[in-house]
Amino acid sequence: MNKSRKVLSVFSLVMINVIAVDSLRTLPISAKLGFSLVFYYLPAALIFFIPIGLVAAELATAYPNTGGLYIWIREAFGRRAGFITIWLQWIYNVVWYPTIMAFIVATISYLFSPALAQNQYYVLFSSLGLFWFFTLLNCFGMRVSSIVSTLGALLGTILPMLVIIVLAAIWIIQGHPIASDIHSNWVPNFKDFGAMALFPGVLFGLIGLEMSAVHAEEVRDPQHDYPRAIIYSTLIIFLSLVLASLAIVIVVPNSELSVVSGLVDAYVAFFSAFNLTWMIPILVILIVLGALSGVSAWIIGPTKGLLVSAQDGSLPSLFAKVNRHGAPIPILILQSLIYSLLSTVFLLSDSINAAYWMLSDLCSQLALLVYVFMFAAAIKLRYIQPNRHRSYRIPGGNWVMWLVAGSGIGCCLLAMAIGFVPPSQIPIKNIALFESFLIAGLVLFVMLPWILSKRHED
Repeated sequence: MNKSRKVLSVFSLVMINVIAVDSLRTLPISAKLGFSLVFYYLPAALIFFIPIGLVAAELATAYPNTGGLYIWIREAFGRRAGFITIWLQWIYNVVWYPTIMAFIVATISYLFSPALAQNQYYVLFSSLGLFWFFTLLNCFGMRVSSIVSTLGALLGTILPMLVIIVLAAIWIIQGHPIASDIHSNWVPNFKDFGAMALFPGVLFGLIGLEMSAVHAEEVRDPQHDYPRAIIYSTLIIFLSLVLASLAIVIVVPNSELSVVSGLVDAYVAFFSAFNLTWMIPILVILIVLGALSGVSAWIIGPTKGLLVSAQDGSLPSLFAKVNRHGAPIPILILQSLIYSLLSTVFLLSDSINAAYWMLSDLCSQLALLVYVFMFAAAIKLRYIQPNRHRSYRIPGGNWVMWLVAGSGIGCCLLAMAIGFVPPSQIPIKNIALFESFLIAGLVLFVMLPWILSKRHED
């Protein structure tokens, strides 16, 4: 029976990883780093991305039937820690929603009025309406199927990414001017912490590999094939994200680059120069469809883990209720209310760019905290459950696990510390609002699950 499940080839796993991780939303943030983005992605891949893949594969194959972060953390640190982790995974997605929705509505604006992409009221109210609409659809069980989601990822993410890389190559071959000085800015100024403040955003663009790790059990030879798949995935994802970000750097001056609409601005510049303006609406529609398919799936997806915790007694019984379609209505409503509250930052902050980064930064901080727990759990489980069967085990003994997981923890903590520094690439005039938003968000979203789960002492 077990052998029949060994159906995934290395190629299949690589494709799953690429679709799970590659994202268009973070490209303009990376592009804000200029040519030095290459320098940031190299350590991010080596001491963050690859460790996630290896550690998650070992944990997923150790718990193949019940897998997931909640189980991994619970087995290592107890029920409360498991609940806090699954809560953080849910809440960082809630914080992520305003950024992806802003990206979507800003992209849609290029179909009728590009100037609206920088209008705070348009971005706020359009994203609110769209998000509540998708929440309503999910309440009736109208979810995008996995096939549609896969097609959305391929046509709405991978294809546009390949297109902009090809356009940039043609741009250079034909001798068009490059918007940034190609002979400088390849190495960041380590004395300027503000210049490095976007590093958490780079790491956030690489998360998601643990989602595909649940498939490690289905690989024909996990111990041999899974590491190969991780290496190939890393190369493809690294090259696609770096080259696509560099394509934006090449054609959009940094001073004019918006972290919300920078991707479409780059397409407009390329297509206008090549007399292919008729392609702009086609790419816009593909990008929007790809993003919407992801949002529709993610609105309901992370709530499932929280629902399990609620049914397990870690949340008030109200949040354990579902309607006749199986949708967790109270959690969906709570999610939308928090989303609406967070979205008001678009009106409170100095600009669309500033608001977008504040939300992205908080989202990255919460996500990195989840990975700290995951890496720590992997180390502890090696000692408290040494004999548990793992179809894939990081080779080399416990010291290698310490090296792999320890580098991941160090990278996460460093990025979280850097994230409190206002970025020099994105002017933030109200520093007090920026710091207060980050600190309040972290304290609130970490302490709340701790208080809710207090009655469940291990």
